[in-house]
Amino acid sequence: MKNKDQKLSRSLQSRHIQMIAIGGAIGTGLFLGSGNAIHTSGPSIILAYLVVGLFCFFMMRAIGELLLSDPSKHSFLDFVSEYLGDRMEFVTGWLYWFCWISLAMADLTATGIYIKFWFPSIPQWVAPFVILIFLYLTNRINVKAFGEMESWFSMIKVAAIIILVVVGFALAILHTEVDGQTASFSNLVSHGGFFPTGGYGFLMAFQMVVFAFVGIEMVGLTAGETNDPVANLPKAINSLPIRIGLFYVGSMIAIMSVYPWNKITTTASPFVQVFSGIGIAGAAGILNFVVLTAALSATNSCLFSTSRTLHALSWGGNAPKKLATLNKSGVPTNSLNFSALVLLVIVVLNYLMPASVFVMISGVSTINFVLVWVILIWCHIRYRQVHPEGAQTFQMPGYPFTDWLSLIFFIGVLVFLLINGSTRISMIISLVVFLVMLGVYELIYRPRRQNSTKSAK
Repeated sequence: MKNKDQKLSRSLQSRHIQMIAIGGAIGTGLFLGSGNAIHTSGPSIILAYLVVGLFCFFMMRAIGELLLSDPSKHSFLDFVSEYLGDRMEFVTGWLYWFCWISLAMADLTATGIYIKFWFPSIPQWVAPFVILIFLYLTNRINVKAFGEMESWFSMIKVAAIIILVVVGFALAILHTEVDGQTASFSNLVSHGGFFPTGGYGFLMAFQMVVFAFVGIEMVGLTAGETNDPVANLPKAINSLPIRIGLFYVGSMIAIMSVYPWNKITTTASPFVQVFSGIGIAGAAGILNFVVLTAALSATNSCLFSTSRTLHALSWGGNAPKKLATLNKSGVPTNSLNFSALVLLVIVVLNYLMPASVFVMISGVSTINFVLVWVILIWCHIRYRQVHPEGAQTFQMPGYPFTDWLSLIFFIGVLVFLLINGSTRISMIISLVVFLVMLGVYELIYRPRRQNSTKSAK
């Protein structure tokens, strides 16, 4: 039996919300996947980041208006239930849980690889196991401990990117020679133009760019645990364009100004290449630490978001009632325990086989995140149809044009991923998961709801 007096702790402060939002906007894809992305699309990846970033900003503004239209609600799942119905609440909640679980499995696998950089003799499964236990215990304490942990992880990532942007721009302005190459902003157009791999290469960049943005909506799950959501959420969401400009666009301009796009290595992070090229001692070790903290941050965010998602699902009658239980600190411990137990699967997989499943797991996660984004934008459209005046404190700019344009864009990304041979399998798996969730609801949870409604009468 759920105690209605139990509530999620509202102990996240403005500083925590800002850093959680920043952490969500900086994925491991920026540090690790940007080399392959640059090789695929060349300088046009800068435009891809701007386009995806713009639509992610619209999606976040839609979430923000939903949350601030009724601050008593604790997450965007509450609004999905109200405006799209019980079926979509069930599917969206479990789909979102699956998004983060699969992403965390990929990042935990990555931590094993990073740790082997310093300790090559340690088996790859050891680091994911130790890190998972450590983050699990931290998340059990209280939500403020999560906020502090995520703040420090995010600060490390932010510091690395700011240093790269400042150093890269300085080298380009001074036309400094780096590793036999002259750093210059002209490198962005003097090696085959801005679109050196053509329109297809530009389109191919979107799958990698979207992966870098996954998790950006997680700030929408913090609404129930921030001490002043009306003041803190708009700050976090409205600063998104600045973060996109500095972290993504700025870092790509800096990297491809120091090294022409066709000289960027695909076997290591371009961050390492730039720092090594300018002669910073121990650059590989420093950047390995940074990408390790990025993976830790993603896993930490996963434990937070999956436990809160399960808690919301349980309150909505879409998961076992025990998952709604909170401890004295307001942490949904049973939900946290369940998510951590599922994540132990990746420890076993790392023991049985190398990280051969990394690419597929991250691909499935990315596609599921886009599916969730589509549902959230759809939910906002339904909200504005019911409440044409909108939330006066924080309205979606350009509604309804921006909503429909965002919806078309993200659906277009999904269609391209289905057509593209390299992501087709991940897309099919994601669609199967979506259909399975619909089937589970229709066969199990909908009959239960109907029976409980009849009993209440």
